[in-house]
Amino acid sequence: MTDLITPLLRSSMAFAATNLDDIVILMLFFSQVGVALRKRHIVAGQYIGFAGLVALSLPGFFGSLLFPRPWIGLLGVVPIVIGLSQLLSVTIDGESGEDAGEMRLAPTSGGASWLSPQTTSVAAITMANGGDNIGIYMPMFANCDGPGLGGILVVFFGLVGVWCFVAYQLTKVGAISTLLTRYGSQVVPFVLMALGGLILVDSHTLEYRGLTALVLTILGICVIHLLRTAARLSQSVELGQPVPASQRIDG
Repeated sequence: MTDLITPLLRSSMAFAATNLDDIVILMLFFSQVGVALRKRHIVAGQYIGFAGLVALSLPGFFGSLLFPRPWIGLLGVVPIVIGLSQLLSVTIDGESGEDAGEMRLAPTSGGASWLSPQTTSVAAITMANGGDNIGIYMPMFANCDGPGLGGILVVFFGLVGVWCFVAYQLTKVGAISTLLTRYGSQVVPFVLMALGGLILVDSHTLEYRGLTALVLTILGICVIHLLRTAARLSQSVELGQPVPASQRIDG
């Protein structure tokens, strides 16, 4: 019995330790549920993103550590870019008088699909925030046999659902819900950019000149693209022209 309980407790503790910050991100997502972003997008994206982290950690099970932590830290660029996109989108919506209270991770088209742009955006952020997950899961998997790995994965994916449920319930708490609904769309971009920065720092990615240059190059290209898109959208708003969904910044 002890042989069964100990691995379950160890895997539960490992999941909790590496996903505490995801509660905050999930709360921000759930507080912005609306026409474009649905609860199913968040849950599906969380599962897909976590499955990606598990897949990246599986080489540890086969005795191979193929992904040095500084390279894993490059995933921190993802939330930074998404945060910049959201920040510019909120700014333009404010200038045009639109309701910026709803967080748009992607265009509303295809919102009925489980594997929609909204879902993939949530999955990307989940994976980007998972550098510590991979660093812990890989050696854990390396010390497992087949049944042990299966038990860990059952616990992990079960806890993903629990995490989503807890985060959703927390958004129903009066004070928390009011704050997130009122200020969520303004806070989310900065939370995402801070998250990306912390991932880069914690992974020691910026300690390597080559990786730092790569990060700056990627961010520079993305910023130029976003600014050009923002300029086109602002011009369209000033002229009173409708903005095609395919040209929105968060698309």
